[in-house]
Amino acid sequence: MRTKGTKLITENRQAKHEYFILDSFEAGIALTGTEVKSIRQGSVNLKDSWCSIENGELLVKQMHISPYEKGNIFNQDPLRVRRLLMHKAEINRLFGKLKQEGLTLVPLSLYFKDSLVKVQLGLCKGKKLYDKREDAAKKSAQRDIERAIKSERR
Repeated sequence: MRTKGTKLITENRQAKHEYFILDSFEAGIALTGTEVKSIRQGSVNLKDSWCSIENGELLVKQMHISPYEKGNIFNQDPLRVRRLLMHKAEINRLFGKLKQEGLTLVPLSLYFKDSLVKVQLGLCKGKKLYDKREDAAKKSAQRDIERAIKSERR
């Protein structure tokens, strides 16, 4: 995802463990000045965040942006509901997929694109316990193979 003018702020690594990511979208986010300053310092957490569509608006919930230390009275609630900015047609398309197929919309990463804060959203389907075990077994097998190849070269 590293292109010219793009700087990654944070990733939601837990989402890749908990969900199958079927599709991803880019959205802007409506923030206040102190929130942007806090994000520039890297004090943001996407771990438990999720998205919903209410009254035709795309909202992100439980995204924790720590208060800016020099923000005093201008600081917002760290867990406030924030509005995501997408075209109306895209929101309607997502709404249809979420209702029909029982999928979830999860923020995958937060990054700067030039000077704007953007959120990468993933259209996800939850993994079952056996899917998680299967992924762990594949990773373990891959690590063993790489370790064996590395020891052969010595």
